[in-house]
Amino acid sequence: GYDIRDVTQDSLARQTAMVLQEPFLFSGSISENIAYNKTNASHDEVVAAAKTVGAHDFITKMPDGYDTLLKERGQNLSVGQRQLISFARALIADPAILILDEATANIDSYSESVIQRAMTEVFHGRTSIVIAHRLSTIRNADKIVMLEHGEILEQGTHSELMNADGAYAKLYNTYFADAALAQIPTEAAPEG
Repeated sequence: GYDIRDVTQDSLARQTAMVLQEPFLFSGSISENIAYNKTNASHDEVVAAAKTVGAHDFITKMPDGYDTLLKERGQNLSVGQRQLISFARALIADPAILILDEATANIDSYSESVIQRAMTEVFHGRTSIVIAHRLSTIRNADKIVMLEHGEILEQGTHSELMNADGAYAKLYNTYFADAALAQIPTEAAPEG
């Protein structure tokens, strides 16, 4: 390990990539947006990053594929597509530290499932800090830290926290009970 006091802010910044709740894309091609964190990236590297995060399929269906021009902030893409581009951009830099700040909060269920499948590979070999309210995003984390009003309530693996039957378990059970209820079709009230 390294003594944290010897790490410079510049060194830390070069080794860190972030994916935020609101992805920022600029006007330019999809390829340029993905390669933003690695300006010397080859086309093959751009495609590999997109494939890893599950963005390749939708990109190849765009009018000009990876050369498709994006409007400012990526307005000609769905929120989920913008987020997948943002994930590919973070991944192409091969950061030692990856920070996801509510990265799946505003996306559709399909995009979230694509990202969830890619998480194992994206997180492999790097320190990943995931800030999330969607509990499905953090279930497989090595360590979960539950905060409330800036205070640590509990920490441990998903299994440890569920077995402790504390605040995390209550939140988790409530979250998934509510999700299950939302899936139950409602019957129309009898007329009369």
